[in-house]
Amino acid sequence: MPAPHLLLSLIVALSILLMLLRPRGIPEVYWIATGATLLIALHLIPLALASKAILQGLDVYLFLIGMMLLSELAREHGVFDWLSGVAVHSARGSCVRLFTLVYAIGTLVTIFMSNDATAVVLTPAILTAIRKAKVEPLPYLFACALIANAASFVLPISNPANLVVFHTGMPPLGQWMLSFAVPSILSIVTTYVVMRVIFRKELTVCIESDVETSPLPANGKLVLAGLALMIAVLLTASALDKDLGLPTCLAALVITAVVSIKARSNPIRLAREISWGTLILVAGLFILVDAVESIGALNITQHWLHQAEALPPAAGALVTGFVVGIANNLVNNLPLGLIAGATMQAAHVQGLIANAVLIGVDLGPNLSITGSLATILWLLALRKEKLDISFGRFLKVGAIAMPAALLASLGGAILMQMLFGES
Repeated sequence: MPAPHLLLSLIVALSILLMLLRPRGIPEVYWIATGATLLIALHLIPLALASKAILQGLDVYLFLIGMMLLSELAREHGVFDWLSGVAVHSARGSCVRLFTLVYAIGTLVTIFMSNDATAVVLTPAILTAIRKAKVEPLPYLFACALIANAASFVLPISNPANLVVFHTGMPPLGQWMLSFAVPSILSIVTTYVVMRVIFRKELTVCIESDVETSPLPANGKLVLAGLALMIAVLLTASALDKDLGLPTCLAALVITAVVSIKARSNPIRLAREISWGTLILVAGLFILVDAVESIGALNITQHWLHQAEALPPAAGALVTGFVVGIANNLVNNLPLGLIAGATMQAAHVQGLIANAVLIGVDLGPNLSITGSLATILWLLALRKEKLDISFGRFLKVGAIAMPAALLASLGGAILMQMLFGES
């Protein structure tokens, strides 16, 4: 390998490694941004290539802005606190019923507001309600973390990684549902059953303290109505095979403007709460992946995908899904999703193998804390509340939950392929 290519590969690998390890608690964005800047400053990639890479992610940035803005709007006007209070109050003293309600709420939030909203915004609200109920919080926190990934491929809008993997060819809604409806249901149900078994002792106790629920404020109801309207817009755009980023961002801006005018609040404060560093992180990852692609490194991943295609369909899907699922936890699902998307585009991979790649990217992160950005953000949200879950503690749950759900989900994808052929 030529020296420039070797240096480029080293910078990319080191940037991703430091992003995962976060030495001295330095946020992920700084490591990725530094790596991308070094590639440009050392002339390892031309500025034109870096600019092109950043522009490729425009749809993803707009989608993230819209979803983060709506999440903050819902948080500010008490939507998540209200949902959490309703869950505890409706449990009527049963921890099993409470766990089921938290899981169901997390599923809905993930499906319609993306997995980041469940991990970052719903989790603290659930924790507050659980503490008032005076029960062991761990099962309910894990429910938020794992459903954020297990339900993240029900719809294209359920996970930003979906836009990353299919950023050049997102399937229309009808095709998406045909491909992923059954695998998603199996993923959600299997993850629930596994966690019920794992946390069976914690869920046998009764809730001793009741939590009074306050009615949802009028502005909160307006936010919910706006969310319903936005979901309708996005599903229509998806059905028409249109990009989702711009409709998401525009709908979020309109909803925010209406609610802010009615509430007489300053929308600038909401804008400050958006994690703009996440956008820089994603842009930096686009640069790193395009840099790797420019030196032909994706030829290796293309070769692996073609080998998987040469296997019997069921075997190829299972191998692909599990390899991608485990690899998430080594490099994180955002860079892996970008690599997978670029590889599928270059290798012209479609059908069952492409579906297995997406399932692996979305569901694989349930193995460990490092698997996805959503799970890392979930852990950071817990640390702000003086709670910490170690890598080993998460792995003990993930090592059972992820393979079981992934096997069930891939089995569903294989079944749909057998019944309906190429989707």
